[in-house]
Amino acid sequence: MSSRLPSPLLQLPGAVGADGIDRDVAAHYGSFNGEQRTLESGAGFVDLSHHDVLRVSGPDRLTWLHSLTTQHLETLAPKVWTGVLILSPQGHVEHAFFGYDDGEAFTAFTEPGAAEALVTFLDRMRFMMRVEVADVTDELALTWRPSATGDGPYAGYELVPRDQLSAYAEAAGPACGLWAFEALRIARGEPRLGLDTDHRTIPNEAGWIGPAVHLDKGCYRGQETVARVHTLGRPPRRLTLLHLDGSENRLPAVGAELLHGDKVVGFVGTSARHHELGPIALAMVKRNVPLDVDLTVDGMPAAQEVIVDPEVGLHVRPLR
Repeated sequence: MSSRLPSPLLQLPGAVGADGIDRDVAAHYGSFNGEQRTLESGAGFVDLSHHDVLRVSGPDRLTWLHSLTTQHLETLAPKVWTGVLILSPQGHVEHAFFGYDDGEAFTAFTEPGAAEALVTFLDRMRFMMRVEVADVTDELALTWRPSATGDGPYAGYELVPRDQLSAYAEAAGPACGLWAFEALRIARGEPRLGLDTDHRTIPNEAGWIGPAVHLDKGCYRGQETVARVHTLGRPPRRLTLLHLDGSENRLPAVGAELLHGDKVVGFVGTSARHHELGPIALAMVKRNVPLDVDLTVDGMPAAQEVIVDPEVGLHVRPLR
């Protein structure tokens, strides 16, 4: 189990610590707008070492994970980052992790503090399979940099030996803080489990069909819900990007109610100040809310930008 020590990079000049679930890394190093521009230029890196990391090893690991999760992993190429979900029998997202296989083990990160429950679940499902599951947060640290090699929605993430994090920072610098990273993540519509989602979220609502859900694989727990919504129905809610009114010098709290008039139509997840877009946030909104109406959160007007198409199911209905 991880000891959850603060990152050594909090000792870098100008470092200001983040708060809440992200408190063990730097929010910024003096200029989060400048740090966003650095990352968008293809330079710099972000310390995400507060995230938990797990490793699944053993000869049966990919076959086993393939059978348990939403992702097609049996033929996963080495060093290709992918998203993986574990669903409830009703199709609700219970665990989300993101990683790659190196030919000997599948190593992935998850949200801070989430590895213990995930490792416990996976351990219970091993049965006679030749696999080992371990929390390796104390060994490996997550980082992100725009110049990292690879393609796909999770390119840029890297796992480095935790005891080499300071040396990595010297080589990969300049260091950019979490606020800059979050602004770019939110702008590209990449949700965080438990912050931009709740216990009722299904993959179809969060934009995970494709990046973390493979539609052409065998059975897994919760598959019926995913397939039904994808092919016949429409997701009951949709992840959307909110453009917040910039006249207020604040951002909404995670979980704040989203209103259309006086009616609650969803909740807001993570938010940030983007150097070009202004204040933005991810929100989970009821599907039937019109796309062109302004909403309100914490007294602030918010315009919508589509991430998940509310009519997605209509586009793939089979011909009768």
